[in-house]
Amino acid sequence: MGNSMHSMGAIRFALFRLLAAIPTLLLVIAIAFLMVHAAPGGPFDEERRLPLEIEANIAAAYHLDESLPEQFWRYLSGLAEGDLGPSYRYREYRVAELIGAAIPVSLALGAIAMLLALLVGVGGGIAAALAHGSRRDRIISALAMSGISLPVFVIAPALVLLFAVYLGVLPASWSGADGGVSRYVLPVFALALPQVAYITRLTRASMIEVMNSDFIRTARAQGLRTASVVRHHALKPAMLPLLSYMGPAIAGILTGSVVVEQIFGIPGLGQLFVRAALNRDYTLVLGSVIFYATLVILLNLLVDMLYGFLDPRIRQR
Repeated sequence: MGNSMHSMGAIRFALFRLLAAIPTLLLVIAIAFLMVHAAPGGPFDEERRLPLEIEANIAAAYHLDESLPEQFWRYLSGLAEGDLGPSYRYREYRVAELIGAAIPVSLALGAIAMLLALLVGVGGGIAAALAHGSRRDRIISALAMSGISLPVFVIAPALVLLFAVYLGVLPASWSGADGGVSRYVLPVFALALPQVAYITRLTRASMIEVMNSDFIRTARAQGLRTASVVRHHALKPAMLPLLSYMGPAIAGILTGSVVVEQIFGIPGLGQLFVRAALNRDYTLVLGSVIFYATLVILLNLLVDMLYGFLDPRIRQR
């Protein structure tokens, strides 16, 4: 009975959050719509100017001759039917087809990078916290700070120079790779290293705070070994601050890093978004923004529900 009531409560909470997210998503779409139309130039501007009659026909075909409110309403109407519209640049494709083709690449890359970041970051943070103040703690903290200080656009070229140019053991880009696993290595490390640094620092700080708590002292006073205390008592509450960070971080890393995909020539969502913005491909830009915003909303909802799982006090509120 209790489990059934808890399940119903969790479902109601999820539905409420999803309904509350609709106004947020509409606001994001409206802002993105205004921004792409406010940018200078148009999707069909060419170096050689077309005859006015042809320009008018193209604008009419894509409804660009209508007022902005009419275009926005038309876009929302199509969106309500699940249609992201045609791509202005890749005219033989729909936006959903282009995004659908790019998603598997970015998701595979991002999932591997995030898994690596979690394994190394959480492990490093726990190791540093358990040796708080020692040489091991200082070394791990210094490495984490270095990782945070180095942006991706520095890490990625450095990895290419070391492993592709000097050592010649890994491909520098996807276009030059043979299609095997080796093409994932450098992009995954470039994506994962900054996340490892952030997760290590978050885990370390949270674990130090939890290990100094009264209930941990009580557990230790009962004679439990450190490994048992960490596994059974400290790990869950220590992961709560990390969860808040994970929602946007996972969305960002799964939808592809613009810098990493550009440097390594990866045909993922990040590169697709850059090309769409440069080509003023309005519908493709909006489709990418909608996909990212939806993913952030869903992941934050998942994080909130995991909070309730890790901390029983939250379920009782």
